[in-house]
Amino acid sequence: MRLVFAGTPAAAVPSLRALLDSSRHDVVAVVTRPPARAGRGRRESIQPVAELARDAGLPVLTPQRAGDPDFLAQLAELAPDCCPVVAYGALLPPSALAVPKHGWVNLHFSLLPAWRGAAPVQHAILHGDDVTGATTFLIEAGLDTGPVFGVVTETIRGDDTAGDLLERLALSGAGLLAATLDGIEDGSLIAVPQLPDGVSVAGKITVADAKVDWTAPAQHIDRLVRACTPAPGAWTAFRGERLKLGPVRPQQVDTLAAGAVRVERNAVYAGTATADVELGTVQPPGKRPMAAADWARGTRPAEGDRLG
Repeated sequence: MRLVFAGTPAAAVPSLRALLDSSRHDVVAVVTRPPARAGRGRRESIQPVAELARDAGLPVLTPQRAGDPDFLAQLAELAPDCCPVVAYGALLPPSALAVPKHGWVNLHFSLLPAWRGAAPVQHAILHGDDVTGATTFLIEAGLDTGPVFGVVTETIRGDDTAGDLLERLALSGAGLLAATLDGIEDGSLIAVPQLPDGVSVAGKITVADAKVDWTAPAQHIDRLVRACTPAPGAWTAFRGERLKLGPVRPQQVDTLAAGAVRVERNAVYAGTATADVELGTVQPPGKRPMAAADWARGTRPAEGDRLG
């Protein structure tokens, strides 16, 4: 089939690479979000999918909106049979959905209908799910509500960050997407409606959501920090400044008040509503991430200092 691939971040790169390597499909162009501005100088940086596409010599389309008339005209001229989508990051209006004869097929990183929305991997970790996965489905007007072609499952490990889990799902999901397109092409695969039960929504996790509440149980804090790693990044306040946090390690003892800090020779502990947690890496403002013990040696938390 002739394919126009839509995707933006690094998690979409394995899928594009799998389709470029496929002998059954021809990727004729890529649609991605416009270049992002990053860093202190706010310089434009090329999106990961756009970088792979340009290395492969493919045209790269970067519409501000997928309903722009110029983009729709370009898409119609490309005449795709199907448009596979992985983390594109923008809404697709009916005018765009109507162009390819086999529609737009999305690879979503959850077991639908669980965790529809922008942050399925983060919410799976945050809510303590044991298993998640990836789903291919036909995009329709609703939010991740379309009929399903196939799924793969993935166990969530006790120390998984969102970045760790997404990396594995991106790889296994790439194989699922390629197999889904094979089945659509040869007519062996038919999408089935999602089950009406088990629907949950994974809204975007903001920087405000990522602030640690030390009066919460240690298990919740552990999940929150891992769910927010690497983005948007968990954090707490210390001496009036924001301190970014890497994953923590819950302990078996409860010796500290919520937010209180205990510094030992090679470790730093913080109190929660239940057990203490050992801090991993921390990042003070304007500095690189460092081991919590190194931070404490320079900062010297006093007895009355609190996190939060």
